[in-house]
Amino acid sequence: MPEPVLVSIAAALAGRAVGKLYQLVREKFAGDPDATAALEAAEGAAADSSEVRELSTKLDRAATTDPEFAARLRAEWERVKVEQHAAEGGVTNQVSGQVSGPVVQARDIQGGIRF
Repeated sequence: MPEPVLVSIAAALAGRAVGKLYQLVREKFAGDPDATAALEAAEGAAADSSEVRELSTKLDRAATTDPEFAARLRAEWERVKVEQHAAEGGVTNQVSGQVSGPVVQARDIQGGIRF
């Protein structure tokens, strides 16, 4: 089973939200039609989809057999992953994964919220 970080990377790749990371993986998979197909199949798929799970498995295999690729992949992931931090009185909001239903992004709410 792939490491959780590889599953997160696969989900980010599915959304093509991280261009340089996507390019790194695309170049690595260029000589492997099955891995390339997994990358393409995952495009636009939900983070918890079978396509993303398959892509994370291909990433795991590539990272296991090529330590240099694994190091470059993790370094690029560290560079691009989103981390939020709010100073005193600040607000950060992040919604990820598959969301169904209403989402509220707010700081101070006086009273209730209805949808």
